[in-house]
Amino acid sequence: MTPLDDTGAGGRPARTRGARRLTEHRLFWPAAVLAVLLLGNLALTHDFFAVRVQNGHLYGSLIDILQFGAPLILVSLGMTLVIATRGIDLSVGSTVAIAGALACEHIATAKDPGSLSTVLTAIALAVGVAAAIGLLNGFLVARLGVQPIVATLVLMVAGRGVAQLITDGQIISVSSSAYKMIGGGYWLTLPFAVLLAAVLVAVTSLVTRRTALGMLVESVGGNPVASRLVGIRAAGLLVMVYVVSAVCAAVAGLMISSNVSSADGNNAGLWIELDAILAVVIGGTALTGGRFSLGGTVLGALVIQTLSTTIYTLGVPPETTLVFKALVVIVVCLAQSPVFRARLSRRRRPAAPDPAPAAGDPAARRQEVHS
Repeated sequence: MTPLDDTGAGGRPARTRGARRLTEHRLFWPAAVLAVLLLGNLALTHDFFAVRVQNGHLYGSLIDILQFGAPLILVSLGMTLVIATRGIDLSVGSTVAIAGALACEHIATAKDPGSLSTVLTAIALAVGVAAAIGLLNGFLVARLGVQPIVATLVLMVAGRGVAQLITDGQIISVSSSAYKMIGGGYWLTLPFAVLLAAVLVAVTSLVTRRTALGMLVESVGGNPVASRLVGIRAAGLLVMVYVVSAVCAAVAGLMISSNVSSADGNNAGLWIELDAILAVVIGGTALTGGRFSLGGTVLGALVIQTLSTTIYTLGVPPETTLVFKALVVIVVCLAQSPVFRARLSRRRRPAAPDPAPAAGDPAARRQEVHS
């Protein structure tokens, strides 16, 4: 083999095999799509990557994407664990609305709305109710055997009504600097919501990858029968992931309501469950359960948020926003599909020429006679 020959085993160039391994990595396509969207925004807005410091805080389009994408990251984080168990949680949007409504209602009716104790009580109330919602979802799925899409669809509809009952169909406004800190405040020059989301993602990743918990979740989703035969208590794990999903949605609801200092039971978290599912799928986690990728989910959520920013930058009419988003998601999912990429590569690959007949072969003698 000459120094210029980089052909490996099987006659395939090493560079080609390396490029194929890179494109087959589950994080490649979400990262590639995110890079394309960011570069597209840079072409439209030349100062898109600019980050400035004002009053000790960081501002810029990239910071806005991280800040406004933090609630979606948290909802998608819990959704990833649920989907890994072959489930789905459609009630996270309603949980977002309920958490924000409970917190704002408590703060608005408190004697001292601006006190830290009032805000902490509101947070505990919202998270506690959300945990109860997740416990109910897990009980319906794990103990009563209700299909996840049916069990969570019930709370998706009923929960939105509960949120409107809490707010009495009105928008509740609050004035509390401590509560504002959750979704609209800054700490260490960065938005507090971004730091909070980063901490929760890191803790979840540490717990699921440094302990056996992640393997158990993947086992329940990958092969429920085998996991039951080896003694894994699937019911407890199912209840746990639905509780985690609801708690993540509650924190996201606190972020959304505190950022605008108000609670809207009708519109808060509307359709965020669909964006979360798209983020999980874009991140490489299959809806059939099994292996999951928290890093891919974070990238998927950032893709969805960057796509929303791109749509606003392009001036796409609001009534066509969902169609535009759906087309982009379809393209990303097709790019991730091994079957689609294999068919595409077969069409592009030229047909191999027929091998020359060997000496002594009857076909070779016939060619000699004809010549």
